[in-house]
Amino acid sequence: MDLVLLTALGVGGATVLGAGIGFAFRKISHQFSDIVLSFAAGVMLAAAVLGLIVPSLEYGGNGPLALLITVAGIFVGALCLNLADRFVPHLHRLAGGEGEAHRNSNLSKVLLFVTAIAIHNLPEGIAAGVGFGSGDTSQALLIAGGIALQNIPEGMVIIGPMLAAGVKPGRTLTLAMMTGLVEVIGTLIGYFAVSLASAILPFALAFAGGTMLYVISDEMIPETHAHGHQRGATYALLVGFCVMLVTDVLLG
Repeated sequence: MDLVLLTALGVGGATVLGAGIGFAFRKISHQFSDIVLSFAAGVMLAAAVLGLIVPSLEYGGNGPLALLITVAGIFVGALCLNLADRFVPHLHRLAGGEGEAHRNSNLSKVLLFVTAIAIHNLPEGIAAGVGFGSGDTSQALLIAGGIALQNIPEGMVIIGPMLAAGVKPGRTLTLAMMTGLVEVIGTLIGYFAVSLASAILPFALAFAGGTMLYVISDEMIPETHAHGHQRGATYALLVGFCVMLVTDVLLG
């Protein structure tokens, strides 16, 4: 349990770390942030497939019913985030670059922006917690590491729009910390839900994998391809995927 709590704090703290970097280097180039985010997308893609979806099939028994449960879990996870998107648009729909952030500089927009980050952080935290609930600690740490890596550039890019909207630096950091806290809560929810009802583990693993695949396809890849760095972003994603693949094989 101590390891789960420390990991939850680490996953949530990665957002705060990214926010700190955003404060220190407010003019970070899009190319650098796109490469980092693409690498994180590759890591998360491998984590979703190798650490969540494949184990979902294994825990379910690899039969037709297990396949059905896994496929259903993936789509339910993706649909849940799709519904959330309908009510609260996410990063690339709200940030829109610094110019648009200035034009939309009112408090309601900022609160909507922060709420969007928080809503999308909850299922990512659940994915990390479900990984620990499976009992495979090394795999769970890899999943949590991939999510934390993704949170760093996300924390970096939420700072600019809030500062441009006139939010004071102290309050900006507090709001960034709150989005990270949501991820901590999500991790604990995922862990305890699976621990209390192991029968839901195959579905929960697939659900978590589906949410991660949705975030990668709907949020991360479009964001990294929006500034003319498609080729570098694509190779960074492949490097991240392969790093995760090699790490997974070496750790057995």
